[in-house]
Amino acid sequence: MLGNFSYHNPTKLYFGEDSLGYLKGELDRYGRNVLLVYGGGSVKKNGLYDEITAILSECGKNVAEVSGVMPNPTAEKLREGVKAAKAHNTDFILAVGGGSVCDYSKAVSVSVHCDDDPWDKYFARFEEPTCDIVPVGCVLTMAGTGSEMNGGSVITNREQPLKIGHVFGDDVMPRFSILNPRYTMTLPKYQMCAGIYDIFNHICEQYFSGEDDNTSDYISEGLMKGLIHASRIAVDDPQNYEARSNIMWTATWALNTLVAKGKSTDWMVHMLGQAVGAYTDATHGMTLAAVSLPYYRYIMPYGEKKFARFAREVWGISADMTDIQLAKAGLEAMESWMKEIGLVMNISELGATEDMIEGIADATLILDGGYKVLDRSEIVKILKESL
Repeated sequence: MLGNFSYHNPTKLYFGEDSLGYLKGELDRYGRNVLLVYGGGSVKKNGLYDEITAILSECGKNVAEVSGVMPNPTAEKLREGVKAAKAHNTDFILAVGGGSVCDYSKAVSVSVHCDDDPWDKYFARFEEPTCDIVPVGCVLTMAGTGSEMNGGSVITNREQPLKIGHVFGDDVMPRFSILNPRYTMTLPKYQMCAGIYDIFNHICEQYFSGEDDNTSDYISEGLMKGLIHASRIAVDDPQNYEARSNIMWTATWALNTLVAKGKSTDWMVHMLGQAVGAYTDATHGMTLAAVSLPYYRYIMPYGEKKFARFAREVWGISADMTDIQLAKAGLEAMESWMKEIGLVMNISELGATEDMIEGIADATLILDGGYKVLDRSEIVKILKESL
């Protein structure tokens, strides 16, 4: 049964090869002082930086830059960005990059006019913004996080170590996002595959939870089947525009809050993966892949019918089996696909060691939206299985 909910998503999307042509019209809506945020320099190598700075110049914008945003943006880097934004009297933040750059830019947007330390307020105490929010726009270069159309932001505190996400409200969502699949084609294959699994797991986190057999579940099954199909094409031919387009579009719909409606949602794979990432600084999608199967096999008995449905509807397993047999077969099919596209299957490959397990367990937030609420000993068990 569907629960009660409201749905609103204010982000305007421009999708396709000509989508950058809409940037000027969007920029004209905002003030003169723009903070341009990007990552490690790939946007300069592929020419996108020059295209965007030319548009900013044409619009008469006064531009300051924050570069070097890392794949797991840190609290220290966040404070650096806030300082730069304040010094520039920033009217608008333009994020050019993947999900980490978008996440980071949203964190800066709620922190520029905040009197508190942003890590403490938003990622330790999980408070909502009470200050003015600087609007954000995105030009996306990697498909995976869905950050281009949601209010999520994930920041890592290396000192503690913790990696924490905060899902902000509608006011923090990007005002617009530009999605050109061509921009994703220069990514290394490893990053592409990590993004694919991030997308898949976003859907799983919402699918394997709470109220079953509703419209959200049917949408999720279609998204998963489409992603599996496109992933196989893209792994074989990374320059296939149709496959990369479908992956990019699926990433947006996987986490723009639509399929969460009517669901309690789980997110424990993300809590486990983010804790691993806090200790290893490993690629986000790969941390999810490494902990997923141990987690799902552990909770499967508590959601047996749904895992059986997953086997039938997503993997096309139609053999005459009991629900528990189907559930196990579905996860075996998922494991085969994960290996086929080249995902990391254990946290040891990401740099996690036995002596980190207790610390990683301490860094794992326990949520209650899934079929089974874990205790700390169960988290330790799952992490050891993930080694």
